[in-house]
Amino acid sequence: MSTARRPQSPCPARRARGFSLVELMVAVAIAMFLLFGLATVFDNTRLTYKNQQALAQLQDQQRFAMQLITSVVEAGGYYPSPTGETQASALLAVAPNFASGQAFWGTGNAQAAPNSDTLYVRFQTANNDGVINCTGGQNTTGAEQLYTNEFSIVAGQLMCSLNGAPAVALVSGIVNMQVWYGVNRSPPFVNYNVDTYVTALNMVNTDWEQVSAVRVALTFTNPLAGQSGQPATLTFERVIEVMARAGDYI
Repeated sequence: MSTARRPQSPCPARRARGFSLVELMVAVAIAMFLLFGLATVFDNTRLTYKNQQALAQLQDQQRFAMQLITSVVEAGGYYPSPTGETQASALLAVAPNFASGQAFWGTGNAQAAPNSDTLYVRFQTANNDGVINCTGGQNTTGAEQLYTNEFSIVAGQLMCSLNGAPAVALVSGIVNMQVWYGVNRSPPFVNYNVDTYVTALNMVNTDWEQVSAVRVALTFTNPLAGQSGQPATLTFERVIEVMARAGDYI
């Protein structure tokens, strides 16, 4: 009896097997979930960046507007030759709004554009003395110059008119400006201490002659308006000391 083993035939090759429909559907679902998460993160990042840019622009606009108004108000009543003239001779009377020596005047809601005030500031400057007017410029005429600066709000813009010239736009996005004048209605009146802030509509002639501070509130359109919890507007306030009353203008 032969003990030789018969050669075994090779095992048949295992058939190649692909993904089932269920596996493909699961893979597609996972991929769509990951893509949706990635798109959400990207959209949130883009919105955050957009909001930060809008707020940074708002801060720049607010800072520029307030700084320009502050520079002009601080110079109210200034004149460069205190030994040669008086405030009354430097700031001559201009009917019907300015008496001699009067540096400030304004209009209230009932007199100006709806819901916005207008602010007028007068001062005299010497050639190249560095005093800034409402256009951001200074006196380069070669002689002393009287400036009347007018701030107003027109069509969502802070406007400046210098000496009655056509107004120029300074800052956009401002929908309202409210102004209060710090005056002293308690004797002695010559000490310039502020005991009340009065709107233009409630000022009397003697008040205009002794304004020692100006409180300005600017209302801007909120760039984030429409988002949850965001108001339509944002208001910024500043109380500005009149340097002609507090000390020498620098």
